[in-house]
Amino acid sequence: MTLLTYLRRKLGLTGTKLGCAEGGCGACTVMVSRYQTHTQQLLHYAVNACLAPLCSLHLVAVTTVEGIGSVARKLHPVQERIARAHGSQCGFCTPGIVMSMYALLRNNPTPKMADVEEAFQGNLCRCTGYRPILEGYKTFTGGCCGGKGRENGCCMANGNGAEKTTPLFTATDFAPFDPTQEVIFPPELMSLTKGQRSGSLCFRGDRAVWLQPDSLDEFLRLKWEHPDARVVVGNTEVGIEVKFKNMVYPVILAPAFIPELNTVTHTEDAVSQTIVYFHPISDLNPVFMAAGCKLTLMDKGTHTHTHIHLCDIPGICFLLRSEFTDKTTTLRPQEVLLSIEIPYSKKNQFVSAFKQSPRREDDISIVTAAMSVTITPGTDVVEDLGLSYGGMAATTVLAKKTASRLLGRRWGEGLLEEACSSLAEEMTLDPSAPGGMVTYRQTLTLSLFYKFYLMVLQKLRANNGSEQAIPALASRCVSVTCVLQAVPEGRSQDDAVGRPMMHLSALKQATGEAVYCDDVPLYENELYLALVTSSKAHANILLMSRLVTFLFSVQVTCVGHIIGAVVADTQLHAQRAAKAVRIQYEELPAVVTIQEAIAAQSFYQPIRTIQKGDLEVGFKQADHILEGEMHIGGQEHFYLETNVTLAVPRGEDGEMEVFASTQSASKTQSLVAKALGVPANRVVVRVKRMGGGFGGKESRTTVLSTVVAVAANKLKRPVRCMLDRDEDMLITGGRHPFYGKYKVGFLNSGKVVALDVSYYSNTGNSMDLSLSVLERALFHMENSYSVANVRGRGYLCRTNLPSNTAFRGFGGPQGMMVTESWMNDVAQSLGKPSEEVRRLNLYVEGELTPYNQILDQFTLDRCWDECLSRSVYQERRAAVDLYNRQNRWTKRGLAIVPTKFGISFTAAGALAHIYTDGSVLLTHGGTEMGQGLHTKMVQVASRVLGIPCSKIHISETSTNTVPNTSPTAASASSDLNGAAVQNACETLMKRLEPYKTKNPKGTWEDWVKAAYFDRVNLSANGFYKTPDLGYDFDSNSGRAFNYFSYGVACSEVEIDCLTGAHRNLSTTIVMDVGHSLNPAIDIGQVEGAFMQGLGLFTLEELHYSPQGVLLTRGPGSYKIPAFGDIPTQLTVSLLPSTENIYPGIFSLQAVGEPPLFLAASVFYAIKDAISAARVESGISGPFRLDSPASAERIRNACSDRFTKLCPPAEPGTFRPWSVQV
Repeated sequence: MTLLTYLRRKLGLTGTKLGCAEGGCGACTVMVSRYQTHTQQLLHYAVNACLAPLCSLHLVAVTTVEGIGSVARKLHPVQERIARAHGSQCGFCTPGIVMSMYALLRNNPTPKMADVEEAFQGNLCRCTGYRPILEGYKTFTGGCCGGKGRENGCCMANGNGAEKTTPLFTATDFAPFDPTQEVIFPPELMSLTKGQRSGSLCFRGDRAVWLQPDSLDEFLRLKWEHPDARVVVGNTEVGIEVKFKNMVYPVILAPAFIPELNTVTHTEDAVSQTIVYFHPISDLNPVFMAAGCKLTLMDKGTHTHTHIHLCDIPGICFLLRSEFTDKTTTLRPQEVLLSIEIPYSKKNQFVSAFKQSPRREDDISIVTAAMSVTITPGTDVVEDLGLSYGGMAATTVLAKKTASRLLGRRWGEGLLEEACSSLAEEMTLDPSAPGGMVTYRQTLTLSLFYKFYLMVLQKLRANNGSEQAIPALASRCVSVTCVLQAVPEGRSQDDAVGRPMMHLSALKQATGEAVYCDDVPLYENELYLALVTSSKAHANILLMSRLVTFLFSVQVTCVGHIIGAVVADTQLHAQRAAKAVRIQYEELPAVVTIQEAIAAQSFYQPIRTIQKGDLEVGFKQADHILEGEMHIGGQEHFYLETNVTLAVPRGEDGEMEVFASTQSASKTQSLVAKALGVPANRVVVRVKRMGGGFGGKESRTTVLSTVVAVAANKLKRPVRCMLDRDEDMLITGGRHPFYGKYKVGFLNSGKVVALDVSYYSNTGNSMDLSLSVLERALFHMENSYSVANVRGRGYLCRTNLPSNTAFRGFGGPQGMMVTESWMNDVAQSLGKPSEEVRRLNLYVEGELTPYNQILDQFTLDRCWDECLSRSVYQERRAAVDLYNRQNRWTKRGLAIVPTKFGISFTAAGALAHIYTDGSVLLTHGGTEMGQGLHTKMVQVASRVLGIPCSKIHISETSTNTVPNTSPTAASASSDLNGAAVQNACETLMKRLEPYKTKNPKGTWEDWVKAAYFDRVNLSANGFYKTPDLGYDFDSNSGRAFNYFSYGVACSEVEIDCLTGAHRNLSTTIVMDVGHSLNPAIDIGQVEGAFMQGLGLFTLEELHYSPQGVLLTRGPGSYKIPAFGDIPTQLTVSLLPSTENIYPGIFSLQAVGEPPLFLAASVFYAIKDAISAARVESGISGPFRLDSPASAERIRNACSDRFTKLCPPAEPGTFRPWSVQV
């Protein structure tokens, strides 16, 4: 049992969350404290409770988020500051982040900002964009003035001194932090620790025995008695193998607290570090090999020490593998690695290590390397050379052939050429190698050697300018500026609209008291459900073992297709049973990729077309015509809270109560009722809050909630199911991958006069919402640019992948991404600045879109000009060009990109009750998933009713209070539900008006009581529908959108041309949100959307096998942006709005989805930097760069002498590890 299961299921401490079960997201972080008797020190650690075995915590104090503070009792400053700094949106990650910061402060009460960022390297957040978390916790570093130094430049300053702005929070209001007031280590544990006679432990479970020795002798004895036992220290490997790979280890040895295995010894010649277990992908293995480290092994039988030099092992891996062919160097099952001796480097020895991974923080290497060279004194001749690489084979390997060839050679250009040629021959990979990226990995072996070569050359010839050293990528010192709209003078302090009000649940989320679906206490007779899913992409089911309680499908159309379900008394038993199900398939032909669908003409109908103008005339008018294509990869929602449903039968009339984490309460109600064969009025769906949604819980939640409800109805007992992260990623689909082909006609000036574009969307095995997604892509095919003659066509590719679905932006980002690709091509083909060509083609007010909608209330030009000004674009452009002239192997890029996002949705309802004490209970059709919708609705009600927000409460969203609701989606929830709330509250105010008139000096409570005694109805419904919406594709007429949201972003990046790594240097965002209801929430939405877009366009990559199997099923293999990925300089500005020109309630504009595409500015800045690198190699003009711009794609696009030595294998001659779907 893990600590997390014990906390949540045995103790009912649900503040600690389950996010991934593999230690990759930090949602389950707690602090453990242990007293070490041999050092007499008290140690505090932040650990992942999802991996920590309960057995490992004997005599350990565990502190959870509930233990440091609560709303009812007293908040800890760590909890208060993240909440009041607006660093908690959905809140599911918040307890883990709080505990990471708390553990840091227990060890270091006055940390530096670098310490804070390092402490968060194991924590992920999908909502906030990280900025407010860092801003709130910067106040612990001593480097924050609390806003006092605002006139002289302050980290909290919002804009320049000429602007009259409102701070997002006031640090001086925070409770002071006093490290002397922390909870002490339990004296009982201290006494037990000091008084224990033996630290040896033995725990027996139903499938494993946990043995924890307290001495080296005992450890050796146990290893001799159980040679096949797994050794566990942190459980980061074994825990994942047991959880996800169904491994069973009958005996586990836990030697983590043996004193001899926890020491570092310094001698005259070396450092000796004790080590118990190593993994073959360790970043340290190449270092140990290149440095010529020595292992010391020991076993009980001989009690002798065996010394092994790592350079003598033909492949370092401290697991039992066939690579150990030399019997004298094999680590036998009963042996223990006692220590590793790391020699000091010599005077003429140069050692360096390199790591390249998809994400800079907390990530496994793609390729890692360590290199050591010893130069003959007084010369530049190689005396000894060690080149060690990880990621190029199943084990770490030495490039022995290359090293031997270079001995005796002078360290110069001739050596470099021979080294690269030799490495290209020696460090090869099979084109089908696991992990893919074969060409990139091979190129990295050369590129990393070249980095090492230049480093050594620089030290050998410090005064010789013949070779240029490679500067490191720019260092980080995050600077953030937020420019808000000023609250109009004279507005009442009681009017909450337009003020940066804290998210209503932020404090509860920071203390772990906020209740999510799986936090609902267990029912007495509750059962747990586990899904049985397909392992084949397309097949008939011939035979299945009888363990399955419920069978739902006899033909499967994707890997992850739900076949059946197993119900048991606990989650563990249900999941074990589900994994024990054996299925016999008859496989059928499968279509996986867009290209396969095109070849097979596998499309859903209809094929959509939007056309305006005359293409033939447009292309004849053009001075130039170019064609191109682009692929945009899919994206996993990675909401921190996975899909979860609890169904509770109510015992009569077929009634069912469903607790679900869903954006679509009414759709869930409808489908559950249909599955149960009862009317919708027998099903109540309740949604308190979600731990993130982003569109992923709009429709796909019903595949789980219907299954759970059927089981609960059949068994007449409550049934619960929360998907594990790997299940959720496998089953629920994500953002649609797109392939775009375009033909563009343009004039010498850069003005585009004709566009013919086709979009192909990988829909998956069902339509879901894919037609609407494709239609939105077509509606955004011109982004913000006026094109007189245009045709867009959209194809829905029917494939055998899990059905893709809604995701923030809903097809818009894919449509606009292709637009910016051809716009970039136009600029490059003409040799003109891209910003000049973009500006030339921007819409002006009053123009028609391709779907014949007039652009009014147009502010894009203002956003563009303000972004140019705030980013100091021209000065940046000159600085980037200068940098690129001065540096060969790092390049900088700059791009400015606009967005025009259409807003349109249907209707919403609300219900308001006024109670006789004057308190107001409000409910509406929207759901809370972190976007602050409930908070905004309370602000709206507060203004209309004229009462403080503290008098208004929203409990939950439920289908028995507001029926027939629209999904909370399309960025329109504040518009729709806000107008419905306004309508309900205005009805109530009309009813109260006579009593206000009769008693003008009375209080709110006086008027309410008077109305009550006069038998006035103090409950009112509200409703709103978006007016005049309706578009017809056949006639290309009608009104597709209610209005448009506009924004512009400018980004600067720096790339390492040799590795493909990049750093986001700066981003300036100007967003028109109309009159902001809540600037703090709106800026959080802008930043969160931007960071999600940053992941989409530069980092997040879903890998599928040719057979349609998703290979990236958790944070270990799928990387979302982390704290270190935010731009070093970030400026977010809400466009000042003085006129009530906006159609939304109180003149607001939608903010959830529109900012996401602005992250494309980072992508095109990267492409700009790659262009500069290609010029160095004599290559110019347009080139294809697919999204995301991963390190692999960046490196391969920077074509140079090294990439030419590693050509890719011919397509069709091998079966790749993964395919571009």
